[in-house]
Amino acid sequence: MNQFGFQAKKLVQLALPVLIAQVTQTMMGFIDTVMAGRVSAVDMAAVAIGGSLWLPALLFVQGLLMAFTPVFAHHHGANDQKAIQPIAFQAAYIAIIGSLVVISFLFFAPQIFKWMGLEPELAALSVEYLYGFAWGVPAFVLYQVLRGCSEGISYTLPTMVIGFVGLAVNIPANYIFIYGHFGVPAMGGAGCGIATALVFWAMLISMTIYMQLHSRFKQLAPFSAFHLPNWSTIWTMTKHGMPIAMALFFEVSLFAIIALLLAPMGANVVAGHQIALNFSSIVFMLPLSIGIAVSIRVGYYLGQEKEVVAKLVTKVGLLIAFSLAMLTAIITVAFRTQIALLYNNNPEVVTLAGSLMFLAALYQLSDSVQVVAAGALRGYKDTRSAFYITLVSYWAIGMVLGYLLAQTDHIVPAMGAHGFWIGLIAGLTSAALLFALRLKYIQTHRAAISPL
Repeated sequence: MNQFGFQAKKLVQLALPVLIAQVTQTMMGFIDTVMAGRVSAVDMAAVAIGGSLWLPALLFVQGLLMAFTPVFAHHHGANDQKAIQPIAFQAAYIAIIGSLVVISFLFFAPQIFKWMGLEPELAALSVEYLYGFAWGVPAFVLYQVLRGCSEGISYTLPTMVIGFVGLAVNIPANYIFIYGHFGVPAMGGAGCGIATALVFWAMLISMTIYMQLHSRFKQLAPFSAFHLPNWSTIWTMTKHGMPIAMALFFEVSLFAIIALLLAPMGANVVAGHQIALNFSSIVFMLPLSIGIAVSIRVGYYLGQEKEVVAKLVTKVGLLIAFSLAMLTAIITVAFRTQIALLYNNNPEVVTLAGSLMFLAALYQLSDSVQVVAAGALRGYKDTRSAFYITLVSYWAIGMVLGYLLAQTDHIVPAMGAHGFWIGLIAGLTSAALLFALRLKYIQTHRAAISPL
């Protein structure tokens, strides 16, 4: 087997468990949306609006933690796994502090929804959903630390296994709290929040047990010692992770703001937009898993000072991701109505969601390139560029154009949700181009960076 084929095989082997884990995690959102939608479009919209608040905040903390995985991979490539444990503890301290900030933010939801002018019923359901969800925030971020350790040593199977654990808890928990069973009152969409919190705690506990018992983590020994906060390392890694966190925040907050701007147009518009976005999020797991695998493999080979191989890994990852995106785009267009009907049977919602699927297909092509290129840059420890690229692409281009098309008559008559999706496509396309150019520059001019 030639080097290209070998690297493709290794990337797929590494990415497949991550893909399954990401799909199961996204399926939880799908299940929340579908099960809440079976109650009413208002309950579905409450889950969507609530997610628009917690997702940017929580992913900001996750972005801080993502800076650690290439560092772990670098130490793994240099055959120095013992160096991972003390750094992982510093990641845990960042996670705990971040979770407290997120919870504090979520308790301002009533004021935020009042400022937005949401319908009282929708606002009340969204607040109840967020209050239940807040209990799971610490578990989610600490799980990300353990996941980063596992993926950093090129062992992604636990991520997949724990994903199934979460899914197994999510379905019965939703059944109990949404519809009311076993003495629990029916809470509608608000019940998704409590169910999700239970899922996060189940995932953290399961991952802790897995890492404690499995022989693969014997050398890593994640729980064999305790490390006090090292404020120098925490500050250094926070600086490394901040651009990633801001990049994630810019991307996710763009979707959140769009959902909030669509909210005054009514629950049906929000629901139609949410269907197209949720399905796109599931499809996005394909290139995302490749991007994570590329980040790990690039960090691993740079730890061995094999820069030519790291460059090849990036090229292979981009080709695989874009090929898969072309396939999913065709499927999205061909089965757009059937997909929408899985979520909701309201004719107005299904019609809007189906029309947005056309735009979602184009969106997938650009998304595949930008996420893999960004993953490769993390492997090269180039995180600062992500901040500038996402700020310009998603907000200066995507949001501005989307708003002009969706809610003004400056370019064309106001297009509503469709205008925002056109803006998203423009923003992601510019991000893909800029990330690719930055990656090429780094690979050509990169100076060696020593690990922590």
